[in-house]
Amino acid sequence: MILVPWLSIPSPSDPLIAELGIFKLRWYGTLIAIGILLAGRFASRELDRRGFSPACAYTIATWCIPAGVIGARLYHVATDWDRFSGHLEKIPMLQEGGLGLPGVIVGGAIGAAIGARRAKVPVLEAFDIVAPGLILAQAIGRWGNWFNQELFGGPTDLPWGLEIDPALRPAQYLDEPTFHPTFLYESLWNLMVFVILMRLNKRLWLRAPAGTIFAAYLMLYSIGRVFTERLRIDPAQYISGVRFNLVLFCVVALAGGAWLAVNLRRTRRR
Repeated sequence: MILVPWLSIPSPSDPLIAELGIFKLRWYGTLIAIGILLAGRFASRELDRRGFSPACAYTIATWCIPAGVIGARLYHVATDWDRFSGHLEKIPMLQEGGLGLPGVIVGGAIGAAIGARRAKVPVLEAFDIVAPGLILAQAIGRWGNWFNQELFGGPTDLPWGLEIDPALRPAQYLDEPTFHPTFLYESLWNLMVFVILMRLNKRLWLRAPAGTIFAAYLMLYSIGRVFTERLRIDPAQYISGVRFNLVLFCVVALAGGAWLAVNLRRTRRR
């Protein structure tokens, strides 16, 4: 008999909010859109606080958002090619999930740099301005994985284990009723990082070199991602038996930490 912990987290039975003919409104895309809107709002306020026109946020977003989405999708396709090989028509189907956060960071950074130059905002300062809103958007977007019942961790009997429908469990875990809710772990971690970045933005922006907040974002987000990658059991690319994303985020955490340390040493005293 399979016992489900009494405090377990039930998964939604339907990833759709509404359906009207061929039009389908999904939680996954809706949450990403909400996160993007909030990120733009925070960027606009931060631009105003730093003496730039809040309208610069729209110029940066015009380039940053599509570049981030394209980068995220391409990264997911590249690292999960078996799913798309022979089914190239699935590549643009973002509504079904499948956005790689490393692609968001790289693609979004390229787009933000182009948008910042057009808005006449220093590129590294633009990265600092965008970083807190970005991590908040990631915290919100992770709940889309809950609605899709995807990217969960290994089996657990902890009270907050996540219930997954049998049809969506990996074959080797069909008899396991609850799994680590990695979406929740990462969302809570990202919210904590958001608070830290907001405080750093207010305390250091006049004293620390540009890029300091973005370096802190890279380091802190990657540390949390290393933790969740160690728990996840979804299909992934491996290097010598280790998940590629785990190796990648270890490298990014070290690089971001080194960049942050150098910048903090150059920070002017009050």
